[in-house]
Amino acid sequence: MELTDSNISTLSEYLKHTLNPDVGVRRPAEKFLESVEVNKNYPLLLLYLVDNSEIDLTIRVAGSVAFKNYVKRNWGVEEGSTDRIHGDDRNAIKTLIVDMMLKSPELVQKQLSDAVSTIGSYDFPWKWPGLIDQMIEKFSSGDFHIINGVLQTAHSLFKKYRHQFKSQTLWEEIKFVLDKFAKPLTDLLNATMNLAGGLKEVEALKVISSSLTMICKVFYSLNFQDLPEFFEDNMETWMTHFLTLLSFDVKELHTMDDDEAGILERLKGQICDNISLYAQKYDEEFSNYMPVFFSAVKSLLISSGQQPKYDNLVSNALGFMANVADRKHYSLYQDPVILNEICNNVIIPNLEFRASDEELFEDNAEEYIRRDIEGSDVDTRRRAACDLVKALAKRFEQNMMSIFGQYVEAMLSQYSSNPAQNWKSKDAACFLVTSLASRGQTERHGVTQTSELVNLTDFANFHIFIELSQQDVNAFPVVKADAIKYIMVFRSVLPKKIVVSCLPDLVRFLLSTSPVVHTYAAAAIEKILALKASDHSNLILKEEVAPVAGDLLVNLFRVLDTPVSHENEYVMKGIMRSFVILQTAIIPYLGELLPKLTQKLSVISRNPSKPHFNHYLFETLALSIKIVCSQTPEAVSSFEQALFPTFEGILQQDVQEFIPYVFQLLSMLLELLVNKVDRMPDAYFAVIPCLLAPVLWERSGNVKPLVRLLQAAIVLSPRQIVEENLLNGILGVFQKLIASKVNSHEGFALMEHLIHFLPQEAMKPYVKQVFVLIFTRLQTSKTAKFIKSVIRFLSFYITRYSPLELIDLIDSIQAGMFGMVLERIVIPDIRKISGVTDKKIAAVGVTKILCECEPIFNGSYSKYWSPLLNSLVGLFEIPEDQLIQLEDKSANVEDNLEYSPAYSQLAHAQKPAFDPFLGMILILKSTGIVVIEIIVALKLREKFMNIAEVTDPRLFLAQNLGKLSLRAPGRVLPLIGTLGDAEKSFLTQYLAAANMLTYKVIFNSLLKLKAPLRVGSTACYSDGGFHDERMHIGKREWVGYGVISPPNYVDRVDFPMPAVRFQEIKGDLIVIYESNLPYSRSQLPTNHFPLLDYFVTCLLAEVLKEKEKGDWRKLSLEEKKKLYRASFRQTFSEVYAPTGQWKSILVTNEWPETFNDEKRQQILRRMLVSQYGFATGVAAKWDYEKDDWK
Repeated sequence: MELTDSNISTLSEYLKHTLNPDVGVRRPAEKFLESVEVNKNYPLLLLYLVDNSEIDLTIRVAGSVAFKNYVKRNWGVEEGSTDRIHGDDRNAIKTLIVDMMLKSPELVQKQLSDAVSTIGSYDFPWKWPGLIDQMIEKFSSGDFHIINGVLQTAHSLFKKYRHQFKSQTLWEEIKFVLDKFAKPLTDLLNATMNLAGGLKEVEALKVISSSLTMICKVFYSLNFQDLPEFFEDNMETWMTHFLTLLSFDVKELHTMDDDEAGILERLKGQICDNISLYAQKYDEEFSNYMPVFFSAVKSLLISSGQQPKYDNLVSNALGFMANVADRKHYSLYQDPVILNEICNNVIIPNLEFRASDEELFEDNAEEYIRRDIEGSDVDTRRRAACDLVKALAKRFEQNMMSIFGQYVEAMLSQYSSNPAQNWKSKDAACFLVTSLASRGQTERHGVTQTSELVNLTDFANFHIFIELSQQDVNAFPVVKADAIKYIMVFRSVLPKKIVVSCLPDLVRFLLSTSPVVHTYAAAAIEKILALKASDHSNLILKEEVAPVAGDLLVNLFRVLDTPVSHENEYVMKGIMRSFVILQTAIIPYLGELLPKLTQKLSVISRNPSKPHFNHYLFETLALSIKIVCSQTPEAVSSFEQALFPTFEGILQQDVQEFIPYVFQLLSMLLELLVNKVDRMPDAYFAVIPCLLAPVLWERSGNVKPLVRLLQAAIVLSPRQIVEENLLNGILGVFQKLIASKVNSHEGFALMEHLIHFLPQEAMKPYVKQVFVLIFTRLQTSKTAKFIKSVIRFLSFYITRYSPLELIDLIDSIQAGMFGMVLERIVIPDIRKISGVTDKKIAAVGVTKILCECEPIFNGSYSKYWSPLLNSLVGLFEIPEDQLIQLEDKSANVEDNLEYSPAYSQLAHAQKPAFDPFLGMILILKSTGIVVIEIIVALKLREKFMNIAEVTDPRLFLAQNLGKLSLRAPGRVLPLIGTLGDAEKSFLTQYLAAANMLTYKVIFNSLLKLKAPLRVGSTACYSDGGFHDERMHIGKREWVGYGVISPPNYVDRVDFPMPAVRFQEIKGDLIVIYESNLPYSRSQLPTNHFPLLDYFVTCLLAEVLKEKEKGDWRKLSLEEKKKLYRASFRQTFSEVYAPTGQWKSILVTNEWPETFNDEKRQQILRRMLVSQYGFATGVAAKWDYEKDDWK
């Protein structure tokens, strides 16, 4: 676009049309401006139009607003995205905008100042270092219109310091600003104060006072993070001027408007904010000034009137007084006269329900509610007075209770004598009791800590329930709201019985005509139902709500039918919470309620204006689907019929606020069809091609739900995706996503589903290009998040196919490239991965590389085996809170991401994390004998297959290392010996745990099945006839003499002779083969498989062997046991131990019939008779089975 008068005139016409109330005129003009904003010179045309004094001011203001919004949308450029502002335009804007802003009318100046602030948030100071010098130059102009513009811009730039987290980058930026700006700002304050002292003209005083206010705001921002050395050195200058300004009073500057704060009130309010900051954060340095400011602020509070125009000033002043009471200077309140004066003349007047509050209650209920129960009343008199009461009650609890107790009694007595006239006294009493009793409070639980001097239950019984029990829900609405709020605030500390008993009354108050009352009732119900027990289960049970469920739902929906509360977010949240508690009990009501919900959705989609209400409405719809379809899966079709027409309208009308929600619910419905249908229904399949349109993926809020919807389609109909030629489009989406810093993880999530669910032959032509795209992104824009996603994806690919396939694939891109991936990506960064599922996937993938990949163990990449194992142990053992520190040290990592509120996850429509190891099947190739490693489900007589789940990747690593050591004897231990001491110690623990867990699970599981079992590896012979005295000699336990017939060792318990204490480790002593067991040989197969004992024993022995050579007294009991077991010697107690936790377990076929008790008794009798004959004489009269005389 050329910078011509013609184009400026055209632009002016379109801006004029954007102000037209007719949608038919306004919308096309907005669309045109959106279409041309990508052209070069467009922002400069806007600036020249705004700067043209011959153009109507309304059009210039519209142009400045358009420019501000253009900058907000486009100045920040996401990595991998197209820059929508030409580089020349960027430079020109930064050159022109400051001077243009300073000479513009006030309405235009404010918009341009916001634009400067937005540009500064991206470019200042390092990409726009000249800005601050350009601003400082204007201080010497003497024109306070220009100076105020500079100060406004400085305030816009620096106020971000009030909210940012501490970091080295922040300190460097603040230091840069202070070095340049602190002294000129102080000089400007001195000059302005000197000028103000001699001025008499009112207009000039207003301008000067505005400048002083802006100077004070900038001072607050620059001092917020820490006390700068410059301001500490010049504290005398600043505090002297602040004290002067607190008493500064010019009658002509007073406003006649009781509602709007004047320039003096704003100035003094900001000064109170500044000294409050110093009292709170820098009380030691500020201590010398505390008494004089305490006295000045107290006088200011007493002299300030009750008009709303003083509200901000009084609130900030009370905040300063509370900070004094909360710090070591609370002694300033110790004088009883001062304390009484503060209570009587400051606190009580500011707790009263004023006429302005009553007007707000009746005429602007939404604002009243926002202030009172949303916590946005932080700047109100009541909240500030409440904070001061709490601070004083901590220091002078007895005195405060004594003083205010009298007030509370008097107020309640006044109310009782004449409720109609004195209801404000009851309101003040309730507020005062709440302030005195509260000691700790959270948003989720309300008040959680209270004063022991206030009996909340008694106050509720005598003064709150009497209000709730009144049948007239419209009488004294303010008092009713106070009573409901009392229950809501103290819901966590009042007895549950009392809270539950309030539910019927709260349900009844939903019918109140007062918006505040029925909103408080809905909020109280929601918060009560959200209470949690100590075990995090719901405190209020479905059975306790069921008696009022019908009235509760009817009344909540009835509130939504009233014009004043048709989009009441508290009511909608109450409906959602009711669904959460009632669960299946809600199903009988849904036939009537679901049409109301869909109708409400249809109405609000025409003009969405209440984001919280919208969110809770969609949450309720998600809950309805979840509750009903979990009981009746075929009900999905009913929801489709009810919701699809509305969803179609939302998508056609492009209601951007609702589209992410629609995609989430569509995903939820589609996921419910998995395993229910063979192909995707036509209604869903018709949408899939539309989902691949690039315009949908431009909006950040759409990305996550769109990916989920595509994943659901892939899971449901993978072959249909391939047959209908949709794969190329999905791969295009993947390419776009991984190029984005913000959404790269979503791209990997999509690709994982493609690899996991699509046939391998369908993906084979594309896989190599997928890896090329990933490695290209790694080279051009490597971020910490992307590196972790790559490691997870590589591991995922290994688990889906094999390590060898991955190596061949990567090396086909470039010879030897897999080694570079290990060396530069996996080994240094795998330990930074966090999250249970991500860690598990990475660990299993790397374990397979270590234990199932010949090139890594014994080939060209073998040098990476030990470092890779070392890093894997680090992944397991580095605490989560250290991961951030590791990421800070990463090179080439530069994430500057903004939070996007466009997407909100529906809590009741969440998709479970994708874990490819759930239901993984392990098949051990043995004909009749199964060793179960980790048992999830044992099916009777399933001897060849068991469903397994990798619950602990540490155990998975240990088990696979054991198998590797048996395949390659003598090779693994030397490699492990190269690990660090800490890693070696951790690995030993994994191996020991894996050995014990394996055998314990097998033993216990087989006992439940009454399956036959034998003990091998450390077998023992015993006929059961040994006595306890053979196990102990004195207090010492003896070890049975052992017989070795390789490869078995068998403890003998038939005579107590000590065995060798420690025996050298020999592999053939440990490795067990079934065919060599000394029993049931005919029942065992000829093939064999080894157990883990060898590897575990070797590693345990290696670690402890050196320690044993030293002082035995330094060995722990557990270490002594390990040494014993390493040599495979058992004490008698261990031989007879019932658990078999450390023994190796083998499973055989059915036991012979002769092993049951009846047959054993018969055999015993036959042996006795054959040897001794039948008993005669007295012995024949003794019943040996019953151990009694016959």
